[in-house]
Amino acid sequence: MGRFGIVDDERIRRGECTDVYFMRSEAVLSASGRNPRVAMEVTASMVPGGAGILCGMEDAISLLEDLPLDASAMPEGSLFYPWEPVLRVEGKYRDIARYETAILGFLCHASGIATASARIKAVACDREIFSFGSRRQHPAIATMVERSAWIGGVDGVSNTCAPDGLPLAGTMPHAFVMCYPSPDEAFMEFDRHSPPGVPRIMLCDTFCDEKRESLTGARCGAEAVRLDTPRSRRGDMRAGLEEVRWELDAAGYPGVRIFLSGGVTLDDVARYRDIVGAFGVGGAIANAPVIDFAMDMVEKEGKKCAKRGKRSGAKQVWEFPGGRHVTLPVEVAGPPGAEPLLQPRIRGGSVLSRSTVEEAGAGGRAQDCRGSQAACPRPDPNTPGPRAGRTEGPRVKRGDG
Repeated sequence: MGRFGIVDDERIRRGECTDVYFMRSEAVLSASGRNPRVAMEVTASMVPGGAGILCGMEDAISLLEDLPLDASAMPEGSLFYPWEPVLRVEGKYRDIARYETAILGFLCHASGIATASARIKAVACDREIFSFGSRRQHPAIATMVERSAWIGGVDGVSNTCAPDGLPLAGTMPHAFVMCYPSPDEAFMEFDRHSPPGVPRIMLCDTFCDEKRESLTGARCGAEAVRLDTPRSRRGDMRAGLEEVRWELDAAGYPGVRIFLSGGVTLDDVARYRDIVGAFGVGGAIANAPVIDFAMDMVEKEGKKCAKRGKRSGAKQVWEFPGGRHVTLPVEVAGPPGAEPLLQPRIRGGSVLSRSTVEEAGAGGRAQDCRGSQAACPRPDPNTPGPRAGRTEGPRVKRGDG
């Protein structure tokens, strides 16, 4: 065990990070001389919103590499529905058992983050969403959190340990502003010394009223003003946002956008997207509920079998143009025009293909994971709000900090 209480890669690879009952079951099966050839499938009987974005599969494939087994899987970034197998592993049971814990851990956690990101991005429509939640998780998994959020569709991530190539997004902490005699001096120094590619997004709620600091930020060259604590200032957050928007417009800064962060939820994004240009989302992404995948035996020694409540036999998921899915036994021919989603990934322990974060991100970001929210919500025409319908937010270029 390392200094920070982290299980190292090799222990995970050896299957030592597992539930103890798998180790005990292995021992008993070995003593009994039993080791049937099985097919195990990973499915979720329930998915929040009715559909999810698959993530964590590349880690699962890396875990199973070099083991004497075969595996077929949906591509990372795929849309999946309840009861659809996203992964099938075939081999001797004692070669598979101890790895179930880690397989499910990889898929449940990462898919939960990707699915939450996709749903938030869907209700945001043309507003930008940035993953600001790595501080809500153990730093050892920062790369996984940001990768999963990106595959789910966010426009940028904040952690410097994100996978190479992901656009980094950030503004400034309150402590930075407090290091200077006044917010305006902090803003001017930030503008003076930051590289040209770094967006001038000023944090405008450190000492004074948000309206006053936002106007100060605008005068100091802000492209956007970030409000991080409006919820704590007064009961009606919308009124505060409208006030800031009004005063910026009245002072001649209609091009300065509002960037909202601080406990932002999916409902907040839907509620304020007509005023806010971009959102920094933390816990609603990083602490997203996991997808409750399970791994179950569906065949033993070539014969269909399943425990109570599960569906026996190996299956294939077929996808039609437009995204509709149908699940059929593997021995049944697919419907005309549909493509099989589960593809061979491992044969005899050899990995046949891998996907990059760019490929997985392209897949996940093309999916519609809105569930019952079939279309972007329109602002209520009866809800007052200056600048309703604003379509632009602060842009973060690839590689910016």
